[in-house]
Amino acid sequence: MVAPFPDPASDGDTPARLLAEASRGDNAPALSVGQLSAAIKRAVEDGFSRVRVRGELSGAKRAASGHFYAALKDDNALIDMVMWKGQAARLAFRPEDGIEVIATGRVTTYAGRSKYQLVVDSLEVAGEGALMLLFEKLKARLGGEGLFDRERKQGLPFLPRTIGVVTSPTGAVIRDILHRLADRCPAHVLVWPVLVQGEGAAAQVANAVRGFDALRPGGAVPRPDLLIVARGGGSIEDLWAFNEEPVVRAIADCSIPVISAVGHETDVTLADYAADRRAPTPTAAAEMAVPVRAELQAQLATWQGRLMGAANRVRLLGGERLAALARHLPRRESLYAPQRQRLDEAEGRLDRTLHHRLDRAAERFAALERLLPPPTALFTARQQQLVGTCRHMEQWTRNQMARTEERLTSRAHILRPALLERNWQRDRARLDGLGRLLSSLDPRALLARGYAMVRSADDDAVISTAAGARAAGRMKLHFADGGVSVLVAEGAGAAPAPVAALAPSPRAKAKKPKEQGELF
Repeated sequence: MVAPFPDPASDGDTPARLLAEASRGDNAPALSVGQLSAAIKRAVEDGFSRVRVRGELSGAKRAASGHFYAALKDDNALIDMVMWKGQAARLAFRPEDGIEVIATGRVTTYAGRSKYQLVVDSLEVAGEGALMLLFEKLKARLGGEGLFDRERKQGLPFLPRTIGVVTSPTGAVIRDILHRLADRCPAHVLVWPVLVQGEGAAAQVANAVRGFDALRPGGAVPRPDLLIVARGGGSIEDLWAFNEEPVVRAIADCSIPVISAVGHETDVTLADYAADRRAPTPTAAAEMAVPVRAELQAQLATWQGRLMGAANRVRLLGGERLAALARHLPRRESLYAPQRQRLDEAEGRLDRTLHHRLDRAAERFAALERLLPPPTALFTARQQQLVGTCRHMEQWTRNQMARTEERLTSRAHILRPALLERNWQRDRARLDGLGRLLSSLDPRALLARGYAMVRSADDDAVISTAAGARAAGRMKLHFADGGVSVLVAEGAGAAPAPVAALAPSPRAKAKKPKEQGELF
């Protein structure tokens, strides 16, 4: 038998009761568990309806419903916390384990497990030290994904026609950028106005970068060749929008080169690591974006002078080469002299021949005259006819000489200097073409591209077939930078039967060049 428990309100002589009965004078009726839990809930919520708790996040997780659950702890205690979906969506940072925060909310109880928890309305990073810890953790995580790798960086265009600027439209940053661009080299600027600080700034900056990247070439709004994400200086808390993960990912994924110009020279954000180029100030970003127009003009003038000088040198060298070649050509008088001499000799021979024939005819006439009877009328007429024939022959000879001289004079234009120069230029162009063809057929050019020339080691004859290589046994391979002696390891096989050369067709005989006749 179990001994009864003694009643603490009674002395030791009063026996314990088995059934619960209301005691005389007892005004505290028994409460149910739910009533007690509700009373505790009211007491806790009334006493701690507005509290600010500082602690380190532990076990942070975001549920599929959007609610955020974690625990706040320090060296002595731990309290659970919950942040409902609406408040969690407005967080300015991504809460992670190990970050020291200050939570503002109210304490309530959870009757289902007899525990209390903190319902958080706002969550802030506790001081710049904790904010820098969050910065380093986010930098390490995004850097581990490769968003800051040098291989992802793009080169900036040399002379962008359109520049997109993501910044506040009312600050001094946009005025500094426009003024600097106008001083150096004016360009078409598109401004996407955004908030650069406070709630919603990170989302607007990320949407602006993705919006510029979504533009297509040739559309109503020109696609920028370069983006500048800019903001003035401030504290790390002021610049925190450019450390947000959506902004960093938007800049890293942008196909347009991006210059980050957030803060002053000492301010560093994660947007600087993700951008293709970091500028210490917005003014420096404008200087990186475009070159100086005056320097470009001076450079172009220098190049133009060099180009004109090179062209003049080519012209002068060509003139010198032409004059040198012209000195080797025969003079016009020397070309005419043999022809004139031949003409004079022909004229002299013709004159002598005519007089010789006239003399022979006179002698023959005198001999015939001696054989004939005395002159008669018929003989006189015959004599006159012969004299007329001789005169006609003399006139015909002179006419032939005149026509020959005219023909020689008409053909003399062939030897004019302009025609000689034209023929020389045509022959020079043909010679240059043959030179280029010879260069293209030069086997040494093939050796420079990786080919090799195979020659016999004995007589240095070119080997062009496998049978020839097997028959030679020892060969020498000529490369572009030297030769290598090799031996044929494969046995010499039977050489293929020679193919009879086709007999040349009678039509393929080369025509004998037509001989040029004499000038006269």
